Amino acid sequence: MEKTLSDNLSGGSNDFESLMEESLKAPKPGDVLTGRVMLVTRDSVIIDINYKCEGQVPLAEFLDAEGHPTVKEGEEVDVYFEGTETENGTVMLSHAKAEKYKIWRELERAYQAGSPVEGLVVGKVKGGLKVDIGVPAFLPGSHVDVRPARNLDRYVGQRGRFQILKFNRARGNVVVSRRSVLERERASLKEETLKVLEEGVILEGTVKNITDYGAFVDLGGLDGLLHITDMAWGRLQHPSEMLKVGEKVKVVVLKYDPGRERVSLGMKQITPDPWTKAAESYPPGTRVKGKVVSVTDYGAFVEIEKGVEGLIHVSEMSWSKRAVHPSKVVNPGDYVDVQVLGVDEANRRISLGLKQTEPNPWQELERQHPIGSRVTGKVKSVTDFGVFVEIEPGIDGLVHISDLSWTKKIRHPSEICKKGDDLEAVVLGIDPENERVSLGVKQLQPDPWTSVSERYPINTRVRGKISSVADFGVFVEIDEGIEGLIHISQLSNERVDKPASLFKAGDEVEALVVQMDPKERRIGLSIKALKQHEEREEMQAYLKREHEGARFSMGEMLNEELGLDREDGEKRASRGERSRG
Repeated sequence: MEKTLSDNLSGGSNDFESLMEESLKAPKPGDVLTGRVMLVTRDSVIIDINYKCEGQVPLAEFLDAEGHPTVKEGEEVDVYFEGTETENGTVMLSHAKAEKYKIWRELERAYQAGSPVEGLVVGKVKGGLKVDIGVPAFLPGSHVDVRPARNLDRYVGQRGRFQILKFNRARGNVVVSRRSVLERERASLKEETLKVLEEGVILEGTVKNITDYGAFVDLGGLDGLLHITDMAWGRLQHPSEMLKVGEKVKVVVLKYDPGRERVSLGMKQITPDPWTKAAESYPPGTRVKGKVVSVTDYGAFVEIEKGVEGLIHVSEMSWSKRAVHPSKVVNPGDYVDVQVLGVDEANRRISLGLKQTEPNPWQELERQHPIGSRVTGKVKSVTDFGVFVEIEPGIDGLVHISDLSWTKKIRHPSEICKKGDDLEAVVLGIDPENERVSLGVKQLQPDPWTSVSERYPINTRVRGKISSVADFGVFVEIDEGIEGLIHISQLSNERVDKPASLFKAGDEVEALVVQMDPKERRIGLSIKALKQHEEREEMQAYLKREHEGARFSMGEMLNEELGLDREDGEKRASRGERSRG
């Protein structure tokens, strides 16, 4: 039966509507569809997308890192409609493009909403970093961190949240910022931190940066400075000995300046100060073991407990008086036994002694070498004022220049000995408290001055050689090492203005001993007195001669007179005899 024109028109109208409906339902190139996996072959995956023919996706788009398929028959997957048909009537689809499409769509939504996105820093590029947020994105160096980042390499491999600054899907250009996210997060954290921030409160923070003088700790949107002196009660050479960047730490707020938003933090203040009981724990005389933490020119610091250090002064390291650098005795890291000498809690100081843990050789010295005993040792040094002689290992005695000779005038000890010589001496005195020993060389022999007064009594005539001429007189050596002074007033009966005009060193002179003081080792001589003495002797001799001469003349005169009388008598007798005859 033939259809009427109206029937044809009516049927054509329905077909047209069906065609229009099917055309509207038909996918277009670029659409993302959901399909069901029908078959997985060696090279491709056949997917039903509810279209006139099946779609085909290369199997490579569904392989994992080890080359195994990640889909199986019956699973639903998203695909991108390419729109081209193969010879066998299938449509080319792309699962990778569908995933990429979804990513771009989510990024666009995040960009429009101002929401941050997750990403991974995958590398360093010129001017910044490359970030994978599903698609490659550029992170400018100025937007890496809140503060300028000098070393961008340390961010590579880190995951984080990023704010999209620029988005252009057509060009595939995306610019992101990490700094914007951090600033927003810090602003939120800071608001919460300020609600509880006050002096004395204990907070947990993250070490953000370490410097030579301390560390900056992020308290949550607000940084505080933890100075090195507030990290520990003990000594720290550098904050890195105690802290690491990124480490969580508990700190106490020491000071807070709301106006400048400056916070000073402390760690050691959370624990008790060990110095509060130092005097009680370490009374003088206590022996303890400690660790050498540092060595200086003047001594070594020893930690005897966490936060408590004492100083071993260089003078307390050895009983020896030799100048030895502390580094020759101890080194950082050594454990040593020490004795507490004193505690100053107010100034947080403890004096320690190392030598006190060993026998004191000075206490044995007087027993081994009593006063008056003789010792022999090597000359360790020669100074202007004397000679140091080693009498025991590490113990030197001093022979003062005045104790080198009884009589000889010594201008410098080097005239007697030199360094390295063996020298015998007598122990004159021992002072253990001040660690001093006095020695004498001249005491090996008797003091010649003890017999000087016997050998040269007053008015003794002496002969000697002039050793020196001074303005006030002349010194004369009358015996080995024994000198007497002829004062200028005793040089002559006449006035003498300059002794050097009359005498010179080496001349031999005679004088009279007029003064004797063995205690002060002084002898007074006088040429003037000698001359006066000689004059008196001559006068006495003259008078003696005169006296004896006078007695002789009177006898002769008497004898002559007696002789004349006899002659006269004889003559008279002779004349009388003749007259009688």
